Amino acid sequence: MQDIVEKLVPNLKQSERNRQIEFCCKRNIPIPCEISVGKSAQDIDLMDNGKVQNYHRFDEQVSVFLHSSTCSLKHLKRPFLQCSVHATIKILKKFLAKNLGLGIHKHSQLDILCNDEILGKDHTLMFILVTRWRSKKPPLHLDYRPSIILV
Repeated sequence: MQDIVEKLVPNLKQSERNRQIEFCCKRNIPIPCEISVGKSAQDIDLMDNGKVQNYHRFDEQVSVFLHSSTCSLKHLKRPFLQCSVHATIKILKKFLAKNLGLGIHKHSQLDILCNDEILGKDHTLMFILVTRWRSKKPPLHLDYRPSIILV
């Protein structure tokens, strides 16, 4: 949307910056350093050789509390996480496997549960919040345990 506005009104950012500087000078206010020309620092950080990288930093965030439901797995030193609502259970399993010392490739040997229901690997945290954590207060409480294989 911003690109369309910039095409319709060329030099909009520059003229806005000039007006802000003029305003600050008239009132003897120090000029804030966030008034910048061109790309913002956020835009520059997301660019890598002309390719935009999205790490979900600017998505809606959710607080998660991970707790071991069995004695066989150790508890995390820092059980509280702040992550994107687009993060999946598979990502959390890989995080747990690495932090529990199982190795990142052993993530399939873990189950993550919410309200004693096993969550699928493709469930996003937003889906879990909407379907299984509707009326409860944050943080989202998730339990983890070793996978149980039924024969």
